[in-house]
Amino acid sequence: MPEAGPPPIPRATYRLQFHEGFRFSDAAALAPYLARLGISHVYASPYLKARPGSSHGYDIVDHGRLNPELGDEAAFRAMVAAFRENGLGQVLDFVPNHMGVGGADNPWWLDVLEWGPDSDYAGWFDIDWDPDRRYLQGKLLVPFLGEQYGAVLEAGQIELRFDPEEGGFAVWAYGTHKLPICPLHYERVLGHEHPELERLGDAFSGLPNWRPRVHARARDLQAELAGLVRERQDVREAVEAAVARLNGRPGRLETWRDLDALIREQNWRTAHFRVAADDINYRRFFNINELAGLRMELPELFDHAHRFVFSLLEDGTLEGLRIDHVDGLLDPKGYLQRLREAAPRPFYLVVEKILSRHEALREDWPVQGTTGYEFANLVLGLLVDPAGEEGFSRTYAEFIRGAEPFAETVRDCKLRIMLNEMASELNTLARDAARVGRQNPRTADFTRNILQRALKEIVACFPVYRTYVDGTVSPTEADRRDIDWAIAQARRNETDLDPSVFDFLHRLLTTDLVAEPRSGFSRHSVVRFAMRVQQYSGPVMAKGLEDTAFYRYNRFVALNEVGGHPDHFGVSLPAFHKANAQRAQRWPHAMLGTSTHDTKRGEDTRARLAVLSEMPEDWARQVQTWSRILRARRGDVEGTAPPDRNDEYLFYQLLLGAWPAELTGAGMPEAAALRDFAGRMEGAMVKSMREAKRHTTWAAPNTAYEEGMLGFLREALDPSRSGAFLEAFLPFQERVARLGFRNGLVQTALKLTLPGMPDIYQGCELWDLSLVDPDNRRPVDYDLRRRVLEELDTALARDRRAAMLGMLEGWHDGRAKLALTATLLAHRRARPALFAEGGYEPLAATGAKADQLCAFLRSSGEERLLVVASRFPARHEADPAWGDTAVDAPLPAGAGAWRDLLTGRSLGGGTLTAEAVLADLPVALLVPETARGG
Repeated sequence: MPEAGPPPIPRATYRLQFHEGFRFSDAAALAPYLARLGISHVYASPYLKARPGSSHGYDIVDHGRLNPELGDEAAFRAMVAAFRENGLGQVLDFVPNHMGVGGADNPWWLDVLEWGPDSDYAGWFDIDWDPDRRYLQGKLLVPFLGEQYGAVLEAGQIELRFDPEEGGFAVWAYGTHKLPICPLHYERVLGHEHPELERLGDAFSGLPNWRPRVHARARDLQAELAGLVRERQDVREAVEAAVARLNGRPGRLETWRDLDALIREQNWRTAHFRVAADDINYRRFFNINELAGLRMELPELFDHAHRFVFSLLEDGTLEGLRIDHVDGLLDPKGYLQRLREAAPRPFYLVVEKILSRHEALREDWPVQGTTGYEFANLVLGLLVDPAGEEGFSRTYAEFIRGAEPFAETVRDCKLRIMLNEMASELNTLARDAARVGRQNPRTADFTRNILQRALKEIVACFPVYRTYVDGTVSPTEADRRDIDWAIAQARRNETDLDPSVFDFLHRLLTTDLVAEPRSGFSRHSVVRFAMRVQQYSGPVMAKGLEDTAFYRYNRFVALNEVGGHPDHFGVSLPAFHKANAQRAQRWPHAMLGTSTHDTKRGEDTRARLAVLSEMPEDWARQVQTWSRILRARRGDVEGTAPPDRNDEYLFYQLLLGAWPAELTGAGMPEAAALRDFAGRMEGAMVKSMREAKRHTTWAAPNTAYEEGMLGFLREALDPSRSGAFLEAFLPFQERVARLGFRNGLVQTALKLTLPGMPDIYQGCELWDLSLVDPDNRRPVDYDLRRRVLEELDTALARDRRAAMLGMLEGWHDGRAKLALTATLLAHRRARPALFAEGGYEPLAATGAKADQLCAFLRSSGEERLLVVASRFPARHEADPAWGDTAVDAPLPAGAGAWRDLLTGRSLGGGTLTAEAVLADLPVALLVPETARGG
């Protein structure tokens, strides 16, 4: 039984991305720095065994082992010891939804390929062994080939090999993907040319007589074969000859017929990767063929997959888990409940969950909260001036010469995903819906085609990633609301369909079909279908919204963030305070993140871009000027040559947002200084264009169009060719960056003081001006950060105010952000109850510029922290006087003044004028100061 008591709650986490270039030993060496910075827990990316060369760890192939590319067991234990010596706990990113497949590293997957439906693991992967495609009956599609199967076979890139260690045969594609031959067919390989091979071949053919020990008997025979090959040269030569007889000669397809015949009898069918869109018969992570979905609802699989992680929880190595892609699971709530019940002790638990604007995290989930996507967008929204929306919309529409509403873009993108990359899953759902319909005469005439059209439109109209109907209780009000909405919208869009099909699907998705006894429908079939649709709608939303629409709708890309809502321009102060108050009440320990490995832009890139919302007219003039200069130089005055106007508009925003701080305000840069940045921009633009899927895609790159965009980019960033552009660009860039860093400080202060548990993404204690991954996973210069932190400690101890003012003046190096981070982390360490349990009280500002001030009070017992932050730095620059703007902040009993944690200044109680409290910095962090200076 798990231990009773509350779970340990981290004070603050620091995300580390493990990969071959950042190993357990590297993390161990960081422990003293992280402890000095003030965090309590390392938040580790997945470090269980993954596919070789994995840069992220989400393609796990063995839940029971550490990733050997990160170090051995001794290195891992040394890291754990280093963390403990420095007072650091661990939260691990755990992946229950899927595993890495392909290659030759996943033993479960290889066993399924070898034995098909008879494999002990066949039910662990979410495989449809009874698809409509007759050629896949009882087979698993393996769509890993880069060309058509016949072309790859003819080229000799598919060949049979013998494994002398295991005594097994397998087909290898490209020398990378192992496709085992079923032992039942070994006789065809071994032949009759050698007596020992003939004897063993006959024994392999007789395996069915060994039920239920077929697999064990096969392993015995394979071991015997391996022993003979190892001990006898004649057997070894005979096996080599047998393999050679089946392998053909490259370039002559007819010589590969025997191997092709053997392949046709296997439990797998290998194919071109594009075949997956139509015929895939296993659930994937989104549309990634190399990530196969797991049926984690199975108790045996759950126990096996969590055994090692539970051992790390039991011995105290881990104190928390972050559950990746919880919406991919068949039953997220059931999984989380089982996780709590089966774990050996209480632990901190957060889930990666993207919430729609109207959606709340389910309160019956036994978690501390989400990983903070909604917080990142909330705090950015506070920095976006809603007054700029009309101007931005007009400029965007005029520049790209027409723009459709965001909602239409999302729907179109979701439909495109369902018609292309995820068509097979939709076909399967329509088939299953038709099978349910045929269970009752009233619905027996709904054809698969009709149901597929209706389902496609319903999923395209879903306002959330998924619902959580599970058949155990009646659907919640929230689930009914979202299903009702999707059905209603679909009815309006698909008027050619008889309304009765939507009535049927409505009752099917809500499970109302079996709400009454003697319905005529199988309860199991209905509930299973509703839950499978939920597993489908999430990936469609993710691929359609995050990975397509976010790269097409470029009105203001600071808002195009995971969990964001690009059609909602800014967050009002009342809405901001309401969201924080609700978190304080319901999810006080939810993770607060502003940068993650998944964010489209770095936190300070977004904070800088937020400044543009305050100057839509200036922005409009600038982009028109830049475009005229660059296109005129290319002889494209009409603006019709690549890139298209939408990609060009994105380019300017990324250029402005990510321009390196060290190159800001330093005059015309040298070409060499821009080379690294230009390379980063090229990577971001190629990814953006391919994700948008308008002119080019990952599957079919349009190199001519891409080179047109990249040529445009290279010219813009070459001082010798585009001096006129840079002369026009740099002054505006310097102004936006100088104002944007103030937003960056406010964003950091809010993350570290609002209700919740803050996370710092690796390296983001200094400026994070990154672009989309892999740019945001670049190596971090920790030697620099160690040195800066030591220097800061000395400077702040000498004279806090002078040091902070100096850092404000020299903002380019990011020291001000690190000083702010370290100061607040130290305060969190000194006052843990204030942040873990403290209340949240919004404070309304008064005066002419009240909307430019965000203030709130955190309190616990006698402890207080008053936060006052400035919004809209461009407005403040244009009119610096705060006038009568003030915040009413009475001092608690026994306090003589407020003291600013950042500068050490003392301020009187009662009414605090903005002029006084924000005289030095864009944010003030005030604590009560007693007569003794406490």
